[in-house]
Amino acid sequence: MAKLGDVCTIVSGTTPKSSCPEYWDGNINWVTPAELNDDSDVIYESQRKITEQAVRDSSLMPFPAGTVLLSSRAPIGKVAIAGVEMYCNQGFKNLICSNRIYNRYLYHFLKNSTKYLNSLGRGATFKEVSKSIVENIEIPLPPLDEQRRIVAVLDKISNLIAKRRQQLDKLDELVKVRFVEMFGDPVSNPQNWAKEVFSKNVTLLNGRAFKQEELQDSGKYPVLRVGNFFSNRGWYYSNLELDEDKYCDNGDLLYAWSASFGPQIWNGGKVIYHYHIWKVLIKDAYDKQFLCKLLDYVTQSLMTDTHGIAMMHLTKSGMEKTLFIVPPLKLQEKFSSFVRQIDKSKLTIRQSLDKLEVLKKALMQQYFR
Repeated sequence: MAKLGDVCTIVSGTTPKSSCPEYWDGNINWVTPAELNDDSDVIYESQRKITEQAVRDSSLMPFPAGTVLLSSRAPIGKVAIAGVEMYCNQGFKNLICSNRIYNRYLYHFLKNSTKYLNSLGRGATFKEVSKSIVENIEIPLPPLDEQRRIVAVLDKISNLIAKRRQQLDKLDELVKVRFVEMFGDPVSNPQNWAKEVFSKNVTLLNGRAFKQEELQDSGKYPVLRVGNFFSNRGWYYSNLELDEDKYCDNGDLLYAWSASFGPQIWNGGKVIYHYHIWKVLIKDAYDKQFLCKLLDYVTQSLMTDTHGIAMMHLTKSGMEKTLFIVPPLKLQEKFSSFVRQIDKSKLTIRQSLDKLEVLKKALMQQYFR
């Protein structure tokens, strides 16, 4: 084991004064935590650029290509590798590796340590990991040859996982393309399908509004909140026995209408769904798969009619009064049949993806425990 401070030089950054236009729109990379994501492990370009004057006046120090970037606040735990020399804001504790540690080995270690890193955060307003905390984090440190062998294994699995996710994205895009081919843009409606107010063909049911003290760490029923709707993490539970319309189960069409927006056909078992989610009961005019894709397609348009300052949301009355296209049901069912075939392919890919992620997790625990 070794402390990161013993095998790395840890540096942070600074934000030049935003009020000085002479500091901005130059050609020097200056990166922020918001630019780090799971799609790329190496970052070559920053969204914002600074000038030579900003570097001089703010006494900024660059970090070299190969530096491991670690976001230390808002949020803690994003990781990437600098592909070129660059600068950063104060939201990082970056690690310049010595000849004792391979930077991609450190990258994988930190990528696997998000939960642990967040547990180290300190601060009342927002949590942050300090330089001294990062310096004292311990890492298993085998010889460099072994580090490179471990990285080769993890990189191979990570690349396979990325390819499976790309395959899923391409299948989702294929469904969208097919939808437009068959029905056109449902907002501009170039094919002049009949339009009817939403309330004529569906009933929207609100879930239950929970008080924080009613949400438990364990219980009989999972509580489906908007965050779970999109990420499936951080579940709460409840033992409350409620009216049947407050539960949803596999096959129910749901729509999240507050803060984050969108539909899905639920496949996560029986849950109590939160007030910020509608259960959509369909009458005779719509096929469920078609309506789910229709709602997904028009969500961006619907968001222009959102209300609220602290939290944007759609209103139930506004949604019910909105005009939606109503193509012939047989044509909807033809599209639905296409979606089911795509879903079979997606299921096979997801099963492969799940196995790869389980394998990667097991190897991470083996290498970095």
